[in-house]
Amino acid sequence: MNETFMKEKPVLPLLVSMALPNVISMLVNSLYNIVDSLFVARISEDAMTALSLVYPIQNFANAIAIGFGIGINAMIALYLGAGDRKKAETAATHGMALSLMHGILITIVSIVIMPGFLRRFTSDAGLIASGITYSTIVFLFATINMAALAFEKMFQAVGRMKVTMAALIFGCVCNIILDPILIFGLGPVPAMGIAGAALATGIGQLLSLCVYLFVYVRTELPVRLRRSCLRPDAALDGKLYAIGVPAILNLALPSLLVTFLNGLLAGFSQSYVVVLGIYYKLQTFLYLPANGIVQGMRPLIGYNYGAKQHARVKKLYELTLIMSAAIMAAGTVICLFASRPLMQLFTSNPETVAIGQTALRIICLGFVVSAVSTTSSGALEGLGKGAESLVISLCRYIVFIMPLAAVLCHFHGANGVWHAFWITEVLSAIVAYPVYRKAVGKC
Repeated sequence: MNETFMKEKPVLPLLVSMALPNVISMLVNSLYNIVDSLFVARISEDAMTALSLVYPIQNFANAIAIGFGIGINAMIALYLGAGDRKKAETAATHGMALSLMHGILITIVSIVIMPGFLRRFTSDAGLIASGITYSTIVFLFATINMAALAFEKMFQAVGRMKVTMAALIFGCVCNIILDPILIFGLGPVPAMGIAGAALATGIGQLLSLCVYLFVYVRTELPVRLRRSCLRPDAALDGKLYAIGVPAILNLALPSLLVTFLNGLLAGFSQSYVVVLGIYYKLQTFLYLPANGIVQGMRPLIGYNYGAKQHARVKKLYELTLIMSAAIMAAGTVICLFASRPLMQLFTSNPETVAIGQTALRIICLGFVVSAVSTTSSGALEGLGKGAESLVISLCRYIVFIMPLAAVLCHFHGANGVWHAFWITEVLSAIVAYPVYRKAVGKC
């Protein structure tokens, strides 16, 4: 397969062709996240609370998988762009081996720490038991999820976006079908409650991995996993982690933020914790499709940077920013005018619905401007500049929002936390664009 189309095809149709499969797959993934939460919410609001409390650790595990995958993606694309296929295959092989090691460690560590983690936020024995049940099953599939996401980034790096779309959609659709069967029972299948939701998630991840393995075995790719490439290469592994670790931190920082905000909001009412969890489910409908565009951009920027096509790098950034901002503008309108029905999807508790309406209408004020930060961060990762990308994420998830939330909730109650979101996006955008421009200026 000849991947030189990434530096020859006109930029706009190229970006659309690479991004569209990702956007579609991200929308399906968003639908899965929403449907999964809807079924869990039907068990009880306590079950939904348990998921909200587990979310930070689950997100951190996914951050490791996706973040290190970004390192794999970037190195493969950069080496292919420079015409070094052997190095690209070595990056893919080392990346997969290290991903499997990460999965095993995550399974062990996450299961061990979860009981103590949950007790930091609640003393309710039922909530703790539900959280432990859900998280234990989910983390037993961590190695499978790591392998699937490593394959995803490998296929994306060589432009096979339709394969990644098919794998993700297949896994998510199977998950959606299995959710009601395993949670509530059907025929000989017993009702498993929250354990069924976790098992459906794991099976969906396994099926996605099966799709990748089938395509990998049956088709030709510009890069292959080779045993001969497993020889120690500290310099290459260092480059994978130099990009992957900042990307992991970029994706893991929301977990730290949610943990921090849960601590603030729990002091007002458990309903605020539920609303924060619901918001993070709803926002996937916006940020995952926008992230799909960024995923389409990332290997293109890496390949063209490796091929020294800097004018195309600039054009790719600008088009991605415009497309992401358009998605976020649509999300702003939806949250402003449909906040009540959105909250009612997850809860019938009048207090929780009222709190959620207010939260969505305030937080969405920062959606459009957030496109500057997300696009800049993704572009920097594609260029192999993980440290600069991390600076932007630190601004969004720690430097600005944590002190703002703490101060504003002291003066404005829980609503101060919601205002901290949009103020942070404005401040982060002010930082993000100059950071990106400075980094590109060094290209």
